Amino acid sequence: MASKIEDYGLIGDTLSCALVSRTGSIDWLCAPRFDSDACFAALVGYDEHGRWALRPTVRLRETRQRYRGDTMVLETELLCDGGVVRIIDFMPMGGRCDIVRIVEGVDGEVPIEMLLDVRFGYGADAPLIEMTRDGTRFLAGPDALILRGPLALAQQGRRVSALLQVRKGDRIPMELAWFPAHDQPPAPVDAEQALASTESYWRMWAGRCTYQGRWRDAVVRSLLTLKALTYAPTGGIVAAPTTSLPEEIGGVRNWDYRFCWLRDASLTLDAFMIGGYVDEARAFRDWLIRATAGDPADLQIMYGIVGFRRLTEFDLPWLPGYEGSKPVRVGNAASGQFQLDVYGEALSAIYAARRMGLPGTMEGWKATKELMAFMEDAWQRPDDGIWEVRGGRRHFTHSKVMAWVAVDRTVRAIREQGAGGDEGAKMLPHLSALAERIHAEVCERGFNPRVGAFTQSYGSADLDASVLVIPHFGFLPGSDPRVQGTVAAIEKKLVRDGFVLRYATEAGADGLPGSEGAFLACSFWLADNYALGGRLGDAEALFERLLSLRNHLGLLAEEYEPRLQRQIGNFPQAFSHLALIVTAQIIEATSQRRDWTQISVATNPAPAP
Repeated sequence: MASKIEDYGLIGDTLSCALVSRTGSIDWLCAPRFDSDACFAALVGYDEHGRWALRPTVRLRETRQRYRGDTMVLETELLCDGGVVRIIDFMPMGGRCDIVRIVEGVDGEVPIEMLLDVRFGYGADAPLIEMTRDGTRFLAGPDALILRGPLALAQQGRRVSALLQVRKGDRIPMELAWFPAHDQPPAPVDAEQALASTESYWRMWAGRCTYQGRWRDAVVRSLLTLKALTYAPTGGIVAAPTTSLPEEIGGVRNWDYRFCWLRDASLTLDAFMIGGYVDEARAFRDWLIRATAGDPADLQIMYGIVGFRRLTEFDLPWLPGYEGSKPVRVGNAASGQFQLDVYGEALSAIYAARRMGLPGTMEGWKATKELMAFMEDAWQRPDDGIWEVRGGRRHFTHSKVMAWVAVDRTVRAIREQGAGGDEGAKMLPHLSALAERIHAEVCERGFNPRVGAFTQSYGSADLDASVLVIPHFGFLPGSDPRVQGTVAAIEKKLVRDGFVLRYATEAGADGLPGSEGAFLACSFWLADNYALGGRLGDAEALFERLLSLRNHLGLLAEEYEPRLQRQIGNFPQAFSHLALIVTAQIIEATSQRRDWTQISVATNPAPAP
């Protein structure tokens, strides 16, 4: 059985990543990329669906797990009858997909059993196993892995195992490397050199962080997580490295998050610039421009990590799902939905990048102009909404707010930054009038005076936490009575045990059975509203409560289930960590009476590594 979601640690190399349990089992790995088929899928199945375990054969009394300082090198200590063993796990940087494990004897003597079940194709394909002088190879279809290390291996069916007698002072290295099955395996790595270089890379990267506020540890760990979720060749960031970790244990709300959402665009720019990571912000901006190129009518809400559009959704019926949560899905049918908010996110990110000091590009202006031409009429259409509901299109209030953001940010780019030159100047009067028109309509039709709040959609009395971004994007100030009324209504109707639901699932807007937990990004947004509305004490208290939900390594999933006191949903979730970083900045700036949006290359420089 898989561990609790919050009992996993993340290791990665900015190409892919793996999840390691507190007891030293690697239960999830997609190789060689985030979006590749999993070769370890025990996370959403059983041991037989692929895992790499290191476990003592004597009584395990206690486990401890931590990162080595500000790195992605993970240490798991097993305190057993007879001694203590430390497992050091990491993925070396350098363009390959390798996992290195070093088993270190800390005290006494402990027998450790290594069990390696490789199952390509998300647990469906048992490999051919070949034991050679160079190492043990696992081959199936296009994929292959090679295991190297000073191990006396035994094979039982499609599993290999070894028994290690680990004494104090021992350091036993193991390397598992992916390679194309038609090719020769990569050269072996020196485990100790790879450890030193990997640790040095992450320490130097984290050392560049310019955020020096009260919550530096939480912010740095969140930034490290975002960096680990970045696909380095393109700059795209996966929403999470997993698929089908459930939003309700035992339920059907299980989705594949190994793609890049435009929804996260503006938060991503903000987060990297808060940390002073200009190169990462630029890489993501460039990925965004490339991904959104073409006909604006064809803009998707999410793309593959290299920008591909086809994300066909299908089920994996042979997998039982995390704690019985079926189906396990690959791909995401929501990629074909029409969501107005992504146009606002894209144009807000392009504007923010220039405001933060990144130079504009011809491609950026061309994309802006084409998106504006499309939005001229498209903003009036109903859409599927930010939450990718499958209950039919509506005039969602958040979507209309983001349509305003799209036009407003283009107006600001022209007025403040000279975007488009003479062509932009000619467009300015018309776009300014359009922004005013959208703003007036949202205030009139999105705000329900009977409820005293902005509601989920025009004419609806149902609430939706997505409207908490209204002050974040400057649609209205946090002190506006309509914003204050919205906050009060959400506190009354959508807050459960101190945390915020996205919406009331029983209202049926999403077209899905079951329910879900509190959505962590929405809870951070409520803290933002407290700070921007003058309730700084409430903002800090909620933020601290949210920080307390992080696991032992500082990681957050998508949601939290107060009833079970468990993290749920895909893990770790970029959206949750992005929101954490921005909320820390908002509270910090508000307490010092600064404008939290004033982030730039000039005022927040990153020292050279």
